Amino acid sequence: MEDLKKSLKMPLFGNTFSPKKIPPRKSASLSSLHTLDRSTREIELGLEYGPPVMNLGGQSWKFEEGQWISESGGNGSGRELQRLKKRNVQLEEENNLLKLKIEILLDMLTETTVEYHLIEKEVEDIKTQHRRKK
Repeated sequence: MEDLKKSLKMPLFGNTFSPKKIPPRKSASLSSLHTLDRSTREIELGLEYGPPVMNLGGQSWKFEEGQWISESGGNGSGRELQRLKKRNVQLEEENNLLKLKIEILLDMLTETTVEYHLIEKEVEDIKTQHRRKK
């Protein structure tokens, strides 16, 4: 039994797993703001940073409470948004109606095709009966 255990051991691998120790990383800041003095930081960033603001397509957007809110345009952009939402609902309803119509047309086509094949079979049966009588 002892010989079997020795023969099963692989000489390439040791019995214990001991990885190399990794040296600790040096923490390096990606920002150069820490090198600036207080007055330069205030000039660069302003006294109050506030929420992020951006301009897109002539509209100003402000990030507040996890959402981008339009600052410029006021009611006009809100009306436009309502109009677009209403149009979206109309298009979704129209799309659902068209899907229903397609489904109905496919059912009608299937029914007509089955009826055609049945009639065609009946005609063939009548022809074969007529030939047998002659």
